[in-house]
Amino acid sequence: MPRKARSVNRHPANPDPMFGNAKYGKFINYLMQRGKKNVAQRIFYMALEEVSKKMSTAEQPVEGKQIFEQALRNISPLVEVKGRRIGGANYQVPMEVVEPRKTAIGMKWLIAAAQARKGAPMYQKLAAEIMDGYNKIGAAIKKREDTHRMAEANKAFAHFAKFQRR
Repeated sequence: MPRKARSVNRHPANPDPMFGNAKYGKFINYLMQRGKKNVAQRIFYMALEEVSKKMSTAEQPVEGKQIFEQALRNISPLVEVKGRRIGGANYQVPMEVVEPRKTAIGMKWLIAAAQARKGAPMYQKLAAEIMDGYNKIGAAIKKREDTHRMAEANKAFAHFAKFQRR
């Protein structure tokens, strides 16, 4: 019997007010600190504007939304390792990450990498990390590669994934 009940019907995230996108609303909620949603929205929209300004050229304008979507896809992990206790021993078992968790992890890594940067306002740090994610460099991409490397190193224990509790 599992100790924790799984939620069957999750309610969707509220969409953000500017674009009406639920994924952006979720990102803003992760970005928010101490209940200050207006501040988080302002940071997110200013970061998208900054990305759009820096990535656009005179002949090729680029929307910050497209860059953000691609950066999030680049940052989101495909596999992760989970600890499983089998026969008195703990194993790091690699498992495929399913979609809602994949984007949530990517969002959290993106925000953590932006917060770790020093010496700039948050919207500039977030914009820089989004552009780094788009170009497949930066701290969030390194975190993804480290996770994939760990899963690759422990793929000998992949057969323990069938003992996973659902």
